[in-house]
Amino acid sequence: MKAMILFGHGARDSRWREPFDRLAALWQEQHPSIPVELAFLEMMQPSLEEAVASLSAKGATELTIVPVFFGQGGHLRNDFPVLLEECRGKFPNVQLSATPAVGEDLAVLQAIVDFGSRNIGL
Repeated sequence: MKAMILFGHGARDSRWREPFDRLAALWQEQHPSIPVELAFLEMMQPSLEEAVASLSAKGATELTIVPVFFGQGGHLRNDFPVLLEECRGKFPNVQLSATPAVGEDLAVLQAIVDFGSRNIGL
């Protein structure tokens, strides 16, 4: 079974998480047969390992991790690969793959341009 993890940085303010919750809900509405979980690098739960464990317990064998970061900064270049390898070691029966940061996708950048255009009345 395929599943997806939306992976964010995390923050002290719990309200920071709200758009991530909406994003996960939108995914689940549009793709009800593909489970989705959130995971955070720090300061929020669940961790990446906890999200992998949860989806694995539900029968997921192919997990795609989508870093919901604007760019490939130090966390994604340094911290994330270590966490990903740790999860691969702890969950050898689960195929784990990761996409680039969402902010590196042209369609995401265009959506931001479109958002700005709408908000200045173009």
